[in-house]
Amino acid sequence: MKLKHTLVALAAPFLMNAQNVMTPETLWTLNKLGVSLVSPDQSSLIYNVGKTDLKTEKNNKKNYFFNINNSESTDLDLGKKSLVQWDKNGLYAQEGDKIYISKDAGKTWADFYTIGEPDNVVISPDGKKIAFSKQVLVEKVMGKDKYADVPKSTAHIYTDLNHRHWDYFSEGKYNHVFVVDVSEGVDKAKDLLEGKLWDSPQRPFGGAEDFVWSPDSSQLLYVTKPLSGAEYAQSTNTDIFAYDLGTGSTRNLTESNKGYDVGPHFSPDGKSLSWKSMERDGYEADKNDLKVMDWKSGKVTNLTKAWDESVIGDVFWSQDSKNIYFTTAFRGTKQLFSLNPKTSKIQQITKGDFDVNEIYAQNKNSLLVSRTDINHNPDLFSVDLKNGAMKQVTDINRQNYAKIATGKSELHLVNTTDGKEMGVWIHYPPNFDVTRKYPTLLYCQGGPQSALTQFFSTRWNFALMAANGYIVVAPNRRGMPGWGTKWNEEISKDWGGQVMDDYLSATDFAKTLPNVDGERMGAVGASYGGYSVFMLAGIHQNRFKTFIAHDGLFDMKSWYGTTEELFFANWDLGKPTDTPLSKAYSEFNPSNFVNKWNKPIMIIQGGLDYRVGYEQGQQAFQAAKLHGLKTKFLYLPNENHWVLKPHNALVWQREFFEWLKETL
Repeated sequence: MKLKHTLVALAAPFLMNAQNVMTPETLWTLNKLGVSLVSPDQSSLIYNVGKTDLKTEKNNKKNYFFNINNSESTDLDLGKKSLVQWDKNGLYAQEGDKIYISKDAGKTWADFYTIGEPDNVVISPDGKKIAFSKQVLVEKVMGKDKYADVPKSTAHIYTDLNHRHWDYFSEGKYNHVFVVDVSEGVDKAKDLLEGKLWDSPQRPFGGAEDFVWSPDSSQLLYVTKPLSGAEYAQSTNTDIFAYDLGTGSTRNLTESNKGYDVGPHFSPDGKSLSWKSMERDGYEADKNDLKVMDWKSGKVTNLTKAWDESVIGDVFWSQDSKNIYFTTAFRGTKQLFSLNPKTSKIQQITKGDFDVNEIYAQNKNSLLVSRTDINHNPDLFSVDLKNGAMKQVTDINRQNYAKIATGKSELHLVNTTDGKEMGVWIHYPPNFDVTRKYPTLLYCQGGPQSALTQFFSTRWNFALMAANGYIVVAPNRRGMPGWGTKWNEEISKDWGGQVMDDYLSATDFAKTLPNVDGERMGAVGASYGGYSVFMLAGIHQNRFKTFIAHDGLFDMKSWYGTTEELFFANWDLGKPTDTPLSKAYSEFNPSNFVNKWNKPIMIIQGGLDYRVGYEQGQQAFQAAKLHGLKTKFLYLPNENHWVLKPHNALVWQREFFEWLKETL
C-alpha cells in the first residue's frame, strides 16, 4: 500500500507534454552550490557556485556574498584566496603561504600571518593563536626514505596493517595538528601528535572540523583514533582530546566510551560541548547518539539515549544555546529535528519528500539549510521553526531545470516475508505515459547501513535512471537508518538472509503495479549493493533479466583477506577462521552461487578501491565469462570506491545505459 500520512507528497506532477530529460552530460554540468563560511552574527554568508567544464574536468567556481535578512546575493571577488574562517575578528583567507584578514567581508585585506602550506587552518577566538594540520613523516616505510642512496626506489616496506586505506598506500606520513602563537614564527609551532602514528584530521575524510578551540582560547580539542597498525584496522575507538596550552597537558575527554566520538561543537555561550557518539567498538553503523558535556563540571549527558533513531546528519546549536537542531534519516528522507538539552525532548520540524542536509545559520525564528530531492541539486532554503514551512532562497539551476522534465516519486509500505512493513520508493520516468509498461530497475543500496533517501548524486542518480525510461524501485530494506534502531541492526551477520527476501518482496510488489513490465526487470547496485546483485543473480528464480554490480563483494573469504577496515568485516560478517564458520562464508557467499547465474551481468571495478579490492570484480567477471554468460567488465584504474572524475563518470553512465539497452 502507499504510505498514507503527510510525509509523502508528490515530488513532481506527472508530465504529459514531452520535455527534455536528464542526460549524463546535463547532470555533470548542473551548477553546484557550496557554503564556504557564515558570519559570526549569522546575518550573512559566503557561498560558491561551481560548474564542471566537461572538456577540462575542472570545476570553475564563482563566489557570492549572501544577506540572510533579505535573501540578496552579490558577487564577491576573492582573487586567488581560499577562505579559512569568519569570526568576530574578521574574515580570514589564505593565499600562497600567507594568511590575510578582512574587516569588511572581503572588500579589503591585510596581512595576518605567514604560515607555509598547511592542509587546514583554525584561528583561536581571541585571534592570538593558530591551529593547523599538515602531513608529517613519522615512519620510514619507503625505500628511498630508509636508504638515502636509492632516491628512485618505489619500494614500500611494511611490518604492520593499516598499510593501505581507502585509496592510498601509506608512505609513512600522518596528519598531525599543530598550534602556534601569532607572535612567533611558524617554525615555533608545536606538533600535538609528535612521534605518533595517529591521524588528526582523520583519514580519509576528516578536515578542519576535527579540531576546535575552546571559547576562551586556552584549549584545543582534536579528534583522532589513538591506535595504529593492526589495532587501528580492527577498532572504531575514536576519541576527542583536549590540549591545554597553558600547562602543555593533554586529556582524553571520551576515554570511557569505546566506539566513535566525533564532531565536537561548543554552544555559543561556551558552557556546553556536544558531539556524536557510538557506544560499541568495532561497529561503524552503531546508533549515533548526541552527547553533551557541561564544560565546567565535566558531566556528560546522552541526550538521545531513549530515542529510537540515530543522529547521522548535521548538528547545530541555536544562538541562545537553548536548543540543538539536527538532520537525520527518517522514513526514507532526511528531516530537520529540534532537541532541548535540558529535557531531551525531540521534535520533528520538517516533513516532505526531500532531504534536509546541512544547517548553516539561524535568523530569529528560522534556520537556513540546504535541501535536495532526487530531481534537484542542493539549494538554500529557509525553515520556519514554528511550523516547518520552507522557503527557497537560492535557485542556482533555475534555467537548467526549466528545460528538464521531472518524474514522480511515491513511497509505499510493502509487506515483508517476516510480517513487517518496508518503505519502498518508486521513481517514475518523466513525460510518463500511463498507458505504457516500463522496464524496471531494482536499486540495491550500499553501506550496508547507509540511508536511502531523496539524495541527489552524480553517481547513482535516480532522476537520470528514470529519464532513460526506467521505473526505479528503491527499497528501504533491512539495515536502513530512519526506521528504528532494530530495523537498522538486523542486517549485521545476516547479509544474505532476510535482506534478500526484502529485495524480492519489493520486486514482487513492483510487478503488481500497472506500469511495471514484470518481464523486463534488472537489479543494479554498488558496494553492498554490488554484493546484493551478485547474491540475487544466484537466487532470483528468473525475476530479473539483467544485472549490474559496481565494486561488489563477490568472494567473502578473499575479500576479508584484502580489505583494510577489518572492524567492519569482523562485526558485520565474522572472521573466516571462526568456529563455527559464519554463514557469510558459506550460504551467504555470492561466489558459491555462480553455477546458478543464468542472466547477463555487467561488472564495474575501481583500481584504487582498497575497501573492495580489484580481485573481487576480476573474479566475478572471470566466473561469469567461464560460465558462458553475456558479460562486460568496466575497469576504472584511477577511481576508488566511487567514480569522481567527470570523464570516467560519463563513460560509466554511457556503458551503464548501453548495457541496459542491450539486455533489458
